[in-house]
Amino acid sequence: MRSVPPVARVFVLAAGGGALGCVSTVLLHDIHGTAWGVVALLACVFAGCEQIGRCRVLGRRAPRGMGTFFPVLLAGAFLLPASAAALVVVPGALLARVDQRPVALRRLWRGSQLVLGIWAAARVFGVLGGPDAVSGGRLAYALGPAAAGVLVFCAVLTVLDGAVLALAERVPVSAAWRGLFLRSLAPVGVHGLAGLLMAVLWASPYGAVAALLVLLPMYISCWVLAQYQRESAAHQATIRALVQAVDIKDGYTRGHSERVGQASMMIARELGMADERVEILRFAGILHDVGKLGVPTRLLRKDGPLTPEEREIIQLHPEYGHEIVRGIGFLGEARAAILHHHERLDGSGYPYGLAGAQIPEFARVVAVADAFDAMTSTRTYSRARPVAVALAELERCAGSQFDPVMVRALADVLGREGWHPVVTADEGTVPAARREGVAAPGAASR
Repeated sequence: MRSVPPVARVFVLAAGGGALGCVSTVLLHDIHGTAWGVVALLACVFAGCEQIGRCRVLGRRAPRGMGTFFPVLLAGAFLLPASAAALVVVPGALLARVDQRPVALRRLWRGSQLVLGIWAAARVFGVLGGPDAVSGGRLAYALGPAAAGVLVFCAVLTVLDGAVLALAERVPVSAAWRGLFLRSLAPVGVHGLAGLLMAVLWASPYGAVAALLVLLPMYISCWVLAQYQRESAAHQATIRALVQAVDIKDGYTRGHSERVGQASMMIARELGMADERVEILRFAGILHDVGKLGVPTRLLRKDGPLTPEEREIIQLHPEYGHEIVRGIGFLGEARAAILHHHERLDGSGYPYGLAGAQIPEFARVVAVADAFDAMTSTRTYSRARPVAVALAELERCAGSQFDPVMVRALADVLGREGWHPVVTADEGTVPAARREGVAAPGAASR
């Protein structure tokens, strides 16, 4: 929303008007019947949580984003009437840190979202009899109304988020809402359970102090998640840096590496590998040619056939790649795939001439993915082959060059899902030397 279109501004102002209407009831019509002590304490806790990021001591380690403290808001939705629960949002929204312009409009937008969402959640919770269950300390009976409230809260945020993406960010309407609800459901559901526990404890003889203690394990879990996300971002940055370095040196890898990673991941999932191994295998596919950083650029870009000596130098790139990534601990099994992805099942590959089960499983996956993309990509010396033709060639070479299990897994998943590569290689950038070193007719890249 850096440059906000007029229609988006009108939408945000309309959301702000709706939010104002939600909180006005408690201020105009129910000012004497509201538990203002509960409202004030929850509002202060929420506003304080939103300021942790500015704290010199805790700020650097604090989880980012308002969603971190949804338990406080949802506890309000389960403890208070709808308008009073919506009022809990306001101080935190007004004080929230905003790093991008327009600051005021962004504050209004986020505050309006949360006010509308919490108001709707509280209304649904109240209609379904949730407040009686909470006041009676019957946690089991409150679970159903709380779940409904969380679903409505997620739905309101989804509708508003998708609308602003379409209006302010010009995201196509067909894609604006895609996946928003499902992505928010699990984390908000966990926060909703914590909020319900807070509400039940608050209404019990243990009171507000016990309820607020629920935030401690919640904050710790958010902190752990934040550390994981930072570590994951660092991993991705490392991968991107290596891939960009190879892309600059060898234009053929531009797009090819990402597609090999995608195909490797599809094979891994078809084989039923655990999610952690699937992700590492994606890294292996993306980085399989990183050893080209150690190959002289003149050979990678040579226009014409390679001499036997030059071919031997280029065939050192798996070993170079292994040396480059040896110290990157999070790559795990990917390192073996980078070293051995040019081995062949019959033992005629390189660099070590491994055969059969001697070749690591990850390397056998990447070899199939690498060959598949080589055949289905347009290069200066060959047009892209249809997927069916490429699969037929892989099946022809299965057992001698490729692992039949990996070939069958790729064929099965492509038959079910099709091949929709996320990136495409730049055409016209690959010298004729690329045709040198093809291990089987049209079936493998160098």
